[in-house]
Amino acid sequence: MYKDMNKEEWQQLFLIHGFAIEEIKIILNRLYETYESQGESNPIEHIKTRLKSYESIARKLEQKEKPVNVANAKRYLNDIAGVRIICAFTSDIYGILEALIHQTDIKVIDIKDYIQNPKASGYQSLHILVDVRVQLSDCVERVPVEVQIRTIAMDYWATLEHKLRYKYFDKAPAHIALELKKCASIIKDLDRKMMTIKEEIDRYEVKDKEGNSTKNIEK
Repeated sequence: MYKDMNKEEWQQLFLIHGFAIEEIKIILNRLYETYESQGESNPIEHIKTRLKSYESIARKLEQKEKPVNVANAKRYLNDIAGVRIICAFTSDIYGILEALIHQTDIKVIDIKDYIQNPKASGYQSLHILVDVRVQLSDCVERVPVEVQIRTIAMDYWATLEHKLRYKYFDKAPAHIALELKKCASIIKDLDRKMMTIKEEIDRYEVKDKEGNSTKNIEK
């Protein structure tokens, strides 16, 4: 299984990155409970986590023309540990980004905004690379975790696109790629329209509260 035969080193790598994912989940659960306790609209619909397999790591290192070993995995790959946060609205994405930036137990290293600047395929998502402090029995390790934040619609498109791309191994006919890109545009328009509807509903709620408040004073 392991090309360099250092089974223990690989197991340690996966263990540490698994701990890093758990640290991010603790932070997100804390945010979730804070939103709930304060009676605020909770932007987090659900959370998915992913730990890359050895095969996936080996494939990426080979694509980078690097020898497959633990040292190179740590040096050249920042997405061994991944967390995906699914939101209802685009505004929720940037709200969670702000919340993560202000966390003291992690450090935001890099931000790639594929919502404002989608990939050529049409892919949309906000990617945040964070540095997580993992306490081990005899030392502390800093571990990178890739956090992806996207709407339900973006996640739906990305999931199907990934399955189709995996099936064809990036050799799909050109017209399929074009159709997927058109679907991505539809998804973007849908998110925009749903955001507009939400903002309009929010304005009505504010007016209703102000109206009820005025009536209560008159009484």
